[in-house]
Amino acid sequence: MEYKAPKEAYKGVVREVTIGKGDKALKIGGENILPLHFFDEGSLPNPPRFALEVLDMEPADKVPHLLEPFGDAISDPIKWAKKCETFGVDAVCLTLVSTDPAEKDAPADGAAQLVKRMASEIKKPLIVYGSGDEKKDAEVLPKVAQVCAGENLLIGPVQKENYEVVGKAILDNGHVAIAQSPLDINLLKELNVKLCKFLPPERVVIDPLSSALGYGIEYSFSLIERVKQIGVITKDSMTMMPIIANLGDECWKTKQAK
Repeated sequence: MEYKAPKEAYKGVVREVTIGKGDKALKIGGENILPLHFFDEGSLPNPPRFALEVLDMEPADKVPHLLEPFGDAISDPIKWAKKCETFGVDAVCLTLVSTDPAEKDAPADGAAQLVKRMASEIKKPLIVYGSGDEKKDAEVLPKVAQVCAGENLLIGPVQKENYEVVGKAILDNGHVAIAQSPLDINLLKELNVKLCKFLPPERVVIDPLSSALGYGIEYSFSLIERVKQIGVITKDSMTMMPIIANLGDECWKTKQAK
């Protein structure tokens, strides 16, 4: 008797999201199988994508072996981004560190103009992260969205404290939102429900937060697996979005990495 390996077919399909435009357009998501379950019925039309991080100010506390591949480019964010492109990345991720009140508290206008320049000069789609300060991001990210209207940037973090002002700016100016919640499936779904009351789910990417070391990384993997399972197996609409893991920031702020 011929053996036939059992195959599972799932109900849900992760929404396909496009970031960038024209020749820079990049598709993410779209799968209807669990990670690495290529033996099941379904497909993974868009493989995982890789981006390198660029800061909008020269880092003062990064370790030398991290900066060495970029050389003098780290003194200029645009040059740094172009250097990242030479490593074959799928996208560039700009973090607006200088806007953090604990850093330079740089104004929103200057940050937005930098994003606009970078988006126009690089050949890859651009991801933009604010400083993570909810109040300052509520000033900076809407300005970025407005100045870069139509560029279809991936912008975040959109958090429960600022989702209305940031999310609506993303909607009005034709971008994609990064919905960030603190490693909790219930908070993740709650934020997505609120955000999707006015923003199409096809313009939302999930950032569940990703820890770098020890117990935290196991917890992160478990949560990401759970989000995938709920979305693909049970067809839960609020978890059927692509996931972004902002690993660089988490890894290099730990004392163990230094």
